[in-house]
Amino acid sequence: MVVVCLGAFMAGLDLFIVNIAFPALQVQFAGSSLGGLSWVLNAYTIVFAALLVPAGRWADAYGRKRVFLTGLALFTLASAACAAAWSVEALVATRVVQAVGAALMVPTSLALLLPEFKPQQRTVAVAGWSAVSAVAAAAGPPIGGLLVQGSWRWVFLVNVPVGIAAFVLGVRVLREARERDAARPDGVGAVLLAAGIAALVGGIVEGPDWGWGDSRALGAWALAAVLLGIVARRCLHHPAPVVDPELLRIRPFRMAVLSAMLFFAAFGAMLLTSVLFLTGPWGRDVLQAGLEIAPGPAMAAIFSIPGARLARRIGMAKVGATGTALFALAMLWWLTQLGPVPDYTGEFLPGMLVCGIGVGLVIPTITAAAAVVLPPERFATGTGVLTMGRQVGVAIGVAVLVALLGDPHTAGDFDAAYGFMLGISAVSGLVLGALGKVEVAAPAAAPISSAAPEAATA
Repeated sequence: MVVVCLGAFMAGLDLFIVNIAFPALQVQFAGSSLGGLSWVLNAYTIVFAALLVPAGRWADAYGRKRVFLTGLALFTLASAACAAAWSVEALVATRVVQAVGAALMVPTSLALLLPEFKPQQRTVAVAGWSAVSAVAAAAGPPIGGLLVQGSWRWVFLVNVPVGIAAFVLGVRVLREARERDAARPDGVGAVLLAAGIAALVGGIVEGPDWGWGDSRALGAWALAAVLLGIVARRCLHHPAPVVDPELLRIRPFRMAVLSAMLFFAAFGAMLLTSVLFLTGPWGRDVLQAGLEIAPGPAMAAIFSIPGARLARRIGMAKVGATGTALFALAMLWWLTQLGPVPDYTGEFLPGMLVCGIGVGLVIPTITAAAAVVLPPERFATGTGVLTMGRQVGVAIGVAVLVALLGDPHTAGDFDAAYGFMLGISAVSGLVLGALGKVEVAAPAAAPISSAAPEAATA
């Protein structure tokens, strides 16, 4: 539990620290636009998303312990390389390598953890795993703000000692597990998926500068449609596709992935919006902004495990939908209350606290709803599909935010961003509300068949 949660901690810490370092990157690379710098976030997110499922299949085929430790080592080395980056292009390139390590590490961590618990205990185990990520999220803004006072490079170097400690422990205590007849994953499909999402995001990010009707924007979206269509076709015919159609035939899993994609579009946009608003119109320095954001992730950490326990009693759909409603309410508060004159306790803090509670209820619920309906032999692959949906949502959310804000931006420009986050989180809540009753899957040796997908949820 400790070892795999250290991996989750690193991934969560990296997300929040890099967001809080964004203003420092704008100063360091002063000639770069907001859209250009957004690729420091989105290049990582897109590659991470595209490789998650192949990484889960590699873990199934070659050993989950081996793949987890390989990803952990690669993530740690790439973090050191990020700290040494001399340009935006070099930073984006090293972030891509870091994303490969994270993709090998994250789905495999949950796949190593869940078999250690009885089926009835897995909801709470998932909540504990998610809570560690939430703790990292709570620690990320203040730690990131403190580290940036020295240099933005320290936000990447902080991963190095944690990664070394996790690797040493993992070699000693993790147990190897693999599927002997696992098929070779569709690497070509993963590359096409990454290219398709990048084309979609690129068209959104550059749309305001190119013009929404410009041939370049339309061409980017057309390319995205073609590439993603090819990926969809490959998924129907490849023996080990990027997204397994058999998993998506399990209704609770399908609904959880869709809801995760929608909610994380709002969540990813909210993270960057908070940093840009506090350091921009309100003029906060990075350390103060980090401290002022921290109460939201702290509330997410506090409410994650109680929320999971409540979901076991009254249902995941109700708890998850309540969380999205709280998130949407926080966005409505900011939309109607935030102004150009700073008032942290009266305007910003109430929204951040309510937002954090909502996140604490939603994320463990979505993760548990997807995980508990899968047989153990599909944990790694299923977790990869879910996390892929989350990361695709983050990439799209950040892209839409950049398009809505423009460069430069004022306090009034953020209203459209809060409206977008309110609407997309509300739609996510409607999807979660339709989740229905989620049954725990019994262990099964046989793979899911297309003829009887319902058997996996028996």
